[in-house]
Amino acid sequence: MKYTYYGQSCFLLEADGKKFLFDPFITHNPLASAIDTTKIEADYILVSHGHGDHVADLVLLGKQTGAVVIAMPEVAAWAEQQGLTNIHPMNYGSATFNFGKLRMVWATHSSSMPDGSYGGNPAGFVLETGGKTVYFAGDTSLNYDMKILADLYNLDYAILPIGGNYTMDADDAIIAAKYINCSRVIGVHYNTFPAIAIDTAEAVAKFEREGKVLLLPEIGETITI
Repeated sequence: MKYTYYGQSCFLLEADGKKFLFDPFITHNPLASAIDTTKIEADYILVSHGHGDHVADLVLLGKQTGAVVIAMPEVAAWAEQQGLTNIHPMNYGSATFNFGKLRMVWATHSSSMPDGSYGGNPAGFVLETGGKTVYFAGDTSLNYDMKILADLYNLDYAILPIGGNYTMDADDAIIAAKYINCSRVIGVHYNTFPAIAIDTAEAVAKFEREGKVLLLPEIGETITI
């Protein structure tokens, strides 16, 4: 499986010939100005919630790629109003697709669309595909419900927010990694805005001291996971 980081909480997972784009926010992110969105391909676009820093390029890339948009019903309805038609509304629970299985899971945050309309509940995802199981927490604080994932899955990687202020910080993400019993973490949702600026070297060191790995790829970088 390959992971490509596009900044904030936007990334692409590639496995078994399928491409999964998460929380598309690129053209409005100055840190991602070097990314050529016209070259991005996706079979599925997964949206955790409705905030602008997670859906700003949903319509653009949805139309460009023709990808199936998977999102909460309220986000899905908004996307349909913007002209997207290839949409799979989903809520907390699991479903089987041609790539494997997907579960939407609880996240503690808020959600509204760029036009101020109701965005439904925020969520995270557990994706089972290509022989790997990956958890993307979405925007969330630390919460005890994460513990259930350790009962349901043997996670290969967890993609967790680490910027604080709006979500977990690195310290909370370490606790979350313990809750879900996952030692390999990819950090997202940091350094895009002053409120979520962090010392990345310190964050990596904190994880290392706890016997865990924190990966922080550069924007535009692809790694194998």
